[in-house]
Amino acid sequence: MTSINVDKYKLSDKTAKLTAKDIIPMIQSSDSAETREFLQKIMELLIDYVNVQNDRKEKILDFHHPEDMKKLLSLDVPDDAVTLQQLVKDCALTLKYQVKTGHPHFFNQLSCGLDVVSMAGEWLTATANTNMFTYEIAPVFILMETVVLTKMRKIIGWETGDSILAPGGSISNLYAFLAARHKMFPGYKEHGARALPGELVMFTSDQCHYSIKSCAAVCGLGTENCVMVPSDEHGKIIPSELERLILERKARGQIPFFVNATAGTTVLGSFDPLNAIADICEKYNCWFHIDAAWGGGLLLSKKYRHPRFSGVERADSVTWNPHKLMGALLQCSTIHFKEDGLLISCNQMSAEYLFMTDKLYDISYDTGDKVIQCGRHNDIFKLWLQWRSKGTDGFARHMDHLMELAEYQVKRIRQQSDKFYLILEPECVNVSFWYIPKRLRGVPHDGKKETELGKICPIIKSRMMQSGTLMVGYQPDDRRPNFFRSIISSIAVTEADVDFMLNEIDRLGQDL
Repeated sequence: MTSINVDKYKLSDKTAKLTAKDIIPMIQSSDSAETREFLQKIMELLIDYVNVQNDRKEKILDFHHPEDMKKLLSLDVPDDAVTLQQLVKDCALTLKYQVKTGHPHFFNQLSCGLDVVSMAGEWLTATANTNMFTYEIAPVFILMETVVLTKMRKIIGWETGDSILAPGGSISNLYAFLAARHKMFPGYKEHGARALPGELVMFTSDQCHYSIKSCAAVCGLGTENCVMVPSDEHGKIIPSELERLILERKARGQIPFFVNATAGTTVLGSFDPLNAIADICEKYNCWFHIDAAWGGGLLLSKKYRHPRFSGVERADSVTWNPHKLMGALLQCSTIHFKEDGLLISCNQMSAEYLFMTDKLYDISYDTGDKVIQCGRHNDIFKLWLQWRSKGTDGFARHMDHLMELAEYQVKRIRQQSDKFYLILEPECVNVSFWYIPKRLRGVPHDGKKETELGKICPIIKSRMMQSGTLMVGYQPDDRRPNFFRSIISSIAVTEADVDFMLNEIDRLGQDL
C-alpha cells in the first residue's frame, strides 16, 4: 500500500516553524533555502500521489459523510498565518481524502485518468500564471493555441475558420449559440430583442447535454423555445421528428434558427446522424452545431471516426473537449467555427485599456476580445505538451485502445449473461448494463424485472463507495429505471481492470 501518510512530509526544524510572512520576500525566490525546501516537499507529496493513484491495491476513496469529513479537516481560514509545516500537512490531508480519479478502477465520470505529461504542463501553467487575453503578456501560449486549434479544425475537415478555448463544454456550446444568433441577426448585439423579426426557436435531442437547454434560458429564448426532439431506442435523434417539429414551429410563426446534434451523448454515448441533420439545416436555413464535447476524441481515429462523424465537416460549429476522451487534464474545452471572424464580430467590446489598435505587434493575436470573458485561463499548454508527447498517430492509437477496451467489456458481459444484462451495443466507451443478483437470474426479462434491477444500482454504488474499491456511475433515463454506466477514458485501464470491475460488482451484490 502506498497511501498518503500525512506525517511523512517533514520540513527541517528551522523551516517548519516559519510562516510565509516570516520569509517574504525570500519566499518569492527559489534562492531562498526555505522556499526551495518547502516547494521540494510539496513536489515530493505530489509525486507520491501520482504513484498512489496508479496503485491498484490502493482504495479509490476513503468515504466520509460531509459532517464527519468536516471533523477530519482543518478548513477554517485563520486571522494569523499558519506555519509552513502546517501548509504542507494541509496539502497532504487534502490529497488523502480526495477521490483518486486517476485510479484504474475509477469508471465513474467522462473525465478519468491522469496523463502525467498533461499534468506536467498544468504545473508549468500554474507557475507561469498568465492571462490569455493578449499576445503582449502570453506570447508563447497564444502561438501554441493558434497552432493547436488550427490543427483541430483541419481534423474536423475545415481549411479556414476560428476557434477558442473556453471554460468547459457548456460555455463552448454557449459561444456557438451566440455566434449563430449574431450571424443570422447581427442587429441583436446592439439593439437586443427588438432587432429580431420574430420569436426564435432552437432544436436538440432529448438526450442532449443540459447545457443546450441552458443556452435558451441564459440567452433569452426561454426553455420552452428549446425544442426537445425525440430520440430512438439507441439514443439518436430521429431526423423525421426534427423536420416535423421545425415545420410545426414555423406554422406557429416562430423562427427556427439553431439545431444541435450530439456526437457522444453523456449517458448512452450515442452519435446523432450528422448528414441527415445537416440536410435539414440546409433546407430550413438553420445553424448546425455539433456538441462533440464527449465524443470528439474519436475524430482522431481512422478506425472509429466513421460512421460516427460522417458529415462533421458540414457543421457551422463544433464543441470538442480534450479533457474528456483525449485525457488532457481538466479543464480543456474547445469551440470551433467554420467561418472566420464570427467570434470577434459577435463578442468584441474594444476595451481601450487592453485592446489598443496601435500596439507594436499584429493585434490579430490578441484573443481577449473574441470572448465574453476578460480573464481567460491558460488551458493550451497541457494539451500542446500532451499532443507532442503522443503525436497525432499516438492519439489515434489511444482512442482505438479505449474503444477496444469497451468492446472487451461488452464481450465479458455477454459471456456472463446470467449476471449482467447489456442494455445496448455502445458506440463510444459508455457501457450501459444491469447487474442481475442471484434471486433474479432465470427470471424472464420484462418491465417488472427492470424495476427490481434499477433498485439494486444505488445499493451497490453505496457499497462501492463505502468499500472504496470501485466507482461506476448509475442513472435512469426516459426509457429505463436506474442502470450502470461505466466509462473507460483512462489510458491506464487494462482488460484485467475491466474484469475487476465486473467481478467486484458481483461480489458487492452477492446478497441482493
